[in-house]
Amino acid sequence: MPIAALAVALVTGLSGCSSLYSEGATAGAGIAGAAIAAKVTNNAAVATGIGLGAVAAARAGVQYSERVIHRNTQDSIAVAAGPLAVGAVAPWSITHSVPLEEDEHGRVTVSRTISAGQLDCKEIVFSVDKTATKNVPASSAFYVASICRDGSAWKWASAEPATERWGSLQ
Repeated sequence: MPIAALAVALVTGLSGCSSLYSEGATAGAGIAGAAIAAKVTNNAAVATGIGLGAVAAARAGVQYSERVIHRNTQDSIAVAAGPLAVGAVAPWSITHSVPLEEDEHGRVTVSRTISAGQLDCKEIVFSVDKTATKNVPASSAFYVASICRDGSAWKWASAEPATERWGSLQ
């Protein structure tokens, strides 16, 4: 039964609302952890440790999946911006394979070349555009970031999540 509850929580989370996904995963892990603890021990401290471990693992999984989604979005912006000359504008978009967050789109331009040669980087300005709906007008939010060439590919160079190797320094 706890595994079924976890599955329901995870499937329910695929509605495009990451907070529902996060809470569903945490609740499912708590239920599963309690069921495992009840079968393994009668010691309250051990049971608490099992439950906390299950919840921590679920949160780590949610955070990992969110980082992957953000990295994919940032990579799609970098791919669109990489070949642009300063001042040129191109569209970008991302369609997520797992609908944990909304698909997004916008425009990107290169505002300046930061460096060239062996360290080829650009500063970009990009928008995240929201399409008008029945009750909400269209809108755009604008952001500044940096991208750099990594071999033949352009990659996100701003701190999060492209530099995950820095750990707590992000």
